[in-house]
Amino acid sequence: MIHPFARILSLIAALLFCNAVMAGNQQEEALADSVRLALSNAIADARPPKPHFANIQDRLKYLRWLGEMSERLKKRLPDWQVRREFLEATWYEATRAGLDPALVLGLIQVESAFRKYAISPVGAHGYMQVMPFWTRIIGDGDRRKLFNMQTNLRYGCSILRLYLDMERGNLFLALGRYNGSRGRPEYPNAVLAAWKLWEYNR
Repeated sequence: MIHPFARILSLIAALLFCNAVMAGNQQEEALADSVRLALSNAIADARPPKPHFANIQDRLKYLRWLGEMSERLKKRLPDWQVRREFLEATWYEATRAGLDPALVLGLIQVESAFRKYAISPVGAHGYMQVMPFWTRIIGDGDRRKLFNMQTNLRYGCSILRLYLDMERGNLFLALGRYNGSRGRPEYPNAVLAAWKLWEYNR
């Protein structure tokens, strides 16, 4: 089920116009005011990542997913509490943006290898390697917040959702845009391969 936030972004993505300015290897998109406002509101929503389920079957499926992903992630994030909080926030933010949590985990693996304080050569920050200019466009300008787990995941998932809508559902092009390499195969192929490692079909 697609979260209402994902539907809102889908509707307003059509209002985008693309006079782009280069920021490192990633383009800083010129956003229509309504798109920027929707993204700003999504980022500012400080509610904790606590999922709600319509029925017990969905809740049990989520708990099984959480246990399985925790096992898979144990070597990368050995602390149980950190791992649980990370997975809860990843599931929540991915689902909220209408994304597969396995896709988001695959992207994080490629972008930062699950390192919270990773900084790229072009200045991208955190788990999802969010470029700091986004904090100026849709946040409060404080790039240090990109090292906060939930903030980083919320920015990253919201931005990927936006790019997916801009590319009319073409994940290959959306991933390229996220990485600043639109049209080239290396990055999208790496994320798509990593996505398969995090799929959960039980």
